[in-house]
Amino acid sequence: MKRTGWPGCSTISFRHLPLPSALAVIAECGFGEIDLGALPGVCDHVPYDLTDDAVRAVAAEVAASGLRVRSVNGDIGDLNRPHDEAERAAHLRRLLDLTAACGADALVLPCGAQSHDPVATLDEDLDLIAAQLHGAAEAAAGHGVAIWVEAPHFHRLCWNTGLAGLLADRLDPAVGLVLDTSHIVASGGDPAAYAERFAGRIAHVHLRDATPGHINHSIGNGVVDFAATFAALRATGYQGASSLELETRDVTDDERPAAAVKAAAYIAGL
Repeated sequence: MKRTGWPGCSTISFRHLPLPSALAVIAECGFGEIDLGALPGVCDHVPYDLTDDAVRAVAAEVAASGLRVRSVNGDIGDLNRPHDEAERAAHLRRLLDLTAACGADALVLPCGAQSHDPVATLDEDLDLIAAQLHGAAEAAAGHGVAIWVEAPHFHRLCWNTGLAGLLADRLDPAVGLVLDTSHIVASGGDPAAYAERFAGRIAHVHLRDATPGHINHSIGNGVVDFAATFAALRATGYQGASSLELETRDVTDDERPAAAVKAAAYIAGL
């Protein structure tokens, strides 16, 4: 039974299961909304070698679950590295086809390669990431969806709030920012301060606990101040949604459904 007032749940939370099973567990837990994980090496719920047939198959599986999709969390290659642009554009198109077919609001993209070191210089890398995101946003508009960027991301180029700010300064406000509590805290930041700094630009919130240097904690097992984060979001007029992204390493796979229910009930109380 769908629980009212609950956050959504990313399928990354149940990445150990095939997509139909993950969707079934999420629905059985009482969630009504998901983020769909499509990150190679993190979650294979969406094939990276995405074909038009695969887009239709995944969209059909999601539709059959009855769950609403808030976003698709995907990747089109390191945005600060040279790439075969025709190949990147084709993969982007299929991810956008999937995003639209699922009825999602946006495709979420990363903020650079999985390295804190620039490929060229920091300014050149940030300019290239911003240009790639702008191009993706133009393509997304043609599909009736948006592009959001998860910045900061502790394991990528824009790994802290300061670097996320340098990227945000280069971006059209049409590209939304995803506030991820774990990535902010792991990099030494404060999610409430982030909410205040980027008020009006935050499009979505990912929820997971963290400690400095580590992002993979269940909610309640880290030091994230979720109450202060939600208070800051309310104070700045945030009208978007939030989603549990429980890519954690402190529970067994069998314990994940109960951990997700516990986390959702706690967040709903805030």
